[in-house]
Amino acid sequence: MQALTAGPAAAPRRQVIAGSVMASVAMIMLTGGMLAVWSEQRTNFVESEGTWLPNGVVIPEVAANVALIAFIAICTFAQWAVWSVKRQDRGHTALALGVTALTAIMVINAQAFIYAQMGLGISDGAYATMFYAVTGMFTLLMIIGVVLTAVTAFRSIGGRSDNAIVVAHAIYWYTMAAIFSAIWFVVYITK
Repeated sequence: MQALTAGPAAAPRRQVIAGSVMASVAMIMLTGGMLAVWSEQRTNFVESEGTWLPNGVVIPEVAANVALIAFIAICTFAQWAVWSVKRQDRGHTALALGVTALTAIMVINAQAFIYAQMGLGISDGAYATMFYAVTGMFTLLMIIGVVLTAVTAFRSIGGRSDNAIVVAHAIYWYTMAAIFSAIWFVVYITK
């Protein structure tokens, strides 16, 4: 009696990547909705009051520009982590994830600097409310990204041979780069 040959290997499961893509789509929709409300509020306020930005409020654009440039580094480091984990190089994976988290913390610090320099309270008018809503949502997503980076580091450095979480991590940071690019243009540049 002859035995049958083994069937094909099971396809790898990609639930983490699919979940990351769905979360990315949700984040883009949230940001798009908030920026649409921002634009509508700005248009209505300019038509009735004449100016959207309150008098005496200066937005430190250098910090916003540095945060935008930092996303180039964040995406590069996240992709470096993907490259390293595929080669089973734990040292470089750990370094790439650590530098990704550090750069993301620097972006959060730049946002906190902007808040401090503006000297604007959250209830100081329509502009302040919308500004803190949009940038506060972005800051919360950045904090979630740092936590995701820590979880990714613990899982990948801890010996898991699961490359999917590192790929999902990179997808998250690519999405955050796109989100901040939109926020940078609408909130910081066009004011």
